[in-house]
Amino acid sequence: MSRTTPGISRRTLLIGTATAAAALAVPTTALGAARTPKVLVIGLDGTLLNRVKDAAAPRLKALMAAGLTAPSSIYANPLAPTLSGPGWSTLITGVWPDKHNVKDNNFTGHKFAQYPDFLTRIETAKPALSTYAVSSWAPLTDTVFSSKVDTRVSTPSAEYDTGTTSRAVAQLKNANPDAVFLQLDNVDHAGHSYGAASQQYLDAIHGVDGQVGQIVDAVTSRATYASEDWLILVTADHGHTDAGGHGGSTWPERQTFMIAVGSAVSAGSTRYDVKMPDIAASALAHLGIALDPAWGLDGRPVQQPRPDDFDSLRAKLTGPVDESGIGTGVVGFTHTPPSGWTVDNSKMGTGGVTEWRGWTFTTDEFWTKAERDQQRESNIRARNVFAVADGDEWSDRTVSGSYDSTLISPAYPVTGGRAATLTYTTLYRQESPQKGEVLVSYGGAAPVSVKTYTADVSSRTETVPLQVPAGATTAQVRFRYTGGNNWFWTIDGVAITQS
Repeated sequence: MSRTTPGISRRTLLIGTATAAAALAVPTTALGAARTPKVLVIGLDGTLLNRVKDAAAPRLKALMAAGLTAPSSIYANPLAPTLSGPGWSTLITGVWPDKHNVKDNNFTGHKFAQYPDFLTRIETAKPALSTYAVSSWAPLTDTVFSSKVDTRVSTPSAEYDTGTTSRAVAQLKNANPDAVFLQLDNVDHAGHSYGAASQQYLDAIHGVDGQVGQIVDAVTSRATYASEDWLILVTADHGHTDAGGHGGSTWPERQTFMIAVGSAVSAGSTRYDVKMPDIAASALAHLGIALDPAWGLDGRPVQQPRPDDFDSLRAKLTGPVDESGIGTGVVGFTHTPPSGWTVDNSKMGTGGVTEWRGWTFTTDEFWTKAERDQQRESNIRARNVFAVADGDEWSDRTVSGSYDSTLISPAYPVTGGRAATLTYTTLYRQESPQKGEVLVSYGGAAPVSVKTYTADVSSRTETVPLQVPAGATTAQVRFRYTGGNNWFWTIDGVAITQS
């Protein structure tokens, strides 16, 4: 299989990052004028962001310099294996596998009627818009994208990525699409054949980089480009092991990313709160389509960041102390809570693994590397830094006493005599005598229990109704975890709202 792409000029392949990034700047002639929003999503199957950085990939690096780079991670079994079917379905529908129900590459039992692809949602909301999808891997355009999409093309295998690229370029140059999706497959092919640590894998990235360059040039060379507001999103469905392959739970297999270039993202920026379903949500939002809560989307627009208190701790995270399998170069935990939060360990046992003694603030990478394949990879709805109480990992060294730790929120302002809603994302895995309890204190009064966990709860966003007593002006939340050598509980995105 060819490692270079026919038709790419020497100038295109060698263009400097600064020059290419400048070509993607918002057209100065359009500043202050209303421009037509358009979306381009480029999917690079099986591509690792860290290998893009190692490769001769000037066009992808130019996109990174011109916009946002957001490394991200996905699930593993039992939610779904790290395969293309679940991965692309998540990116395209904006929901995780526990909703779209794709568990393999056969798409058996999918729920695309309930959770359709983002181009179908565009057609439903704004049928006058032009939608186009082309892929080197036929199941995407044959199965995931619905017949409502204006044009769906599965590139013949003999043409492969070259044909997908030429079709996308022609559509961008000669037609007037509003939303385009395309998938290129050769990097994944090289990963399977040679492994992600190979020169062949880097060569494949170099080849697809040239194809990305052709596609982006087709956008920026449009006669109407100055009057258009393009959001360009580049992503991948999964990663690869060094030896080659994916489907398992290792950190490299669980890797994906978003590169976003457009008027609503900052050039040269990096974020850690982005997740796979955000691709679909970001595309819809850019086209002015309101995200209906009834759709049940897991994604949220990258243009509308919503950092929480725990995310402020990222710069304070440190490396492992007792954990030997995480890796010395990985930073990812602290016991110091964010401003306004406290952790009560007055009833906590002694000893155990330092990292997990009492509520800990950590990341997906750090926590899942502590112990794989015990469902920590299923914590999909937490973002960036989150809180975890993990009695299982704490007990991996000698302990005295039991695990009893309480995470206490700031005092949120509320209006007495009115209903309120407590929301947070959670993942809870149970083993008796473990218990998780949520308590709320109004105006400094004794805490009252509002939610108890004594059975497994898969990753979800909780909405707990509250009735604020008359006269109360504050509400403070406590998350108390008790147990021993049992399992774990995660908390993220805590908020109290009143309508």
